[in-house]
Amino acid sequence: MNITFTGKQDKLTSSQERKLATQFSRLSKMMEKRGEKVAQVALQTVRHQQRAEVRINFHDQALVGVSIAADQYTAIMDAVTKVEKQTIKLLSKYRDSKRDTTVRKPAAEPASAPVAPAKSKAQTEKKRKTAKPARVIKAGARTTGKPMTPEEAILTMDSESDYAVFTDSETGRAGILVRRRDGKVDLIES
Repeated sequence: MNITFTGKQDKLTSSQERKLATQFSRLSKMMEKRGEKVAQVALQTVRHQQRAEVRINFHDQALVGVSIAADQYTAIMDAVTKVEKQTIKLLSKYRDSKRDTTVRKPAAEPASAPVAPAKSKAQTEKKRKTAKPARVIKAGARTTGKPMTPEEAILTMDSESDYAVFTDSETGRAGILVRRRDGKVDLIES
């Protein structure tokens, strides 16, 4: 990574220079997969405070880290740390957008292709056996005992519970109300 300093630069000790080089090399390992990058470091002194601004172009975006501290070394390290956080966030965003989580269906066969023979009963039975089992919710006996209409049972459902068991007043049979994920309610009659 090429580092360009502008502004008045204070003398840094050898250990500070090593730590700064280590910080920039760690940043360059993350960024330099598509060629060498250029980091521009602008230094300023304002009322006994040191201001450091680090700019790097990465994936067609400008990453900027600005920090103000009492000494120049701390200001530069803080600014590089801010740019590093931005880089990690941008890389994860880029990775997540490029990652394909959908299952692709094979392309439709052309019309000139021969028609496949009908599936046998054995094949359809095999598909039924490999199908996912239904989701079972074991309900406790939380009925009020009082017969009610399905509309009344909806009113008695808590906002936290996903189901309600009740006795239908018209038929005398047990009924179950199940709240779907989209918020609508299904009625299961026995």
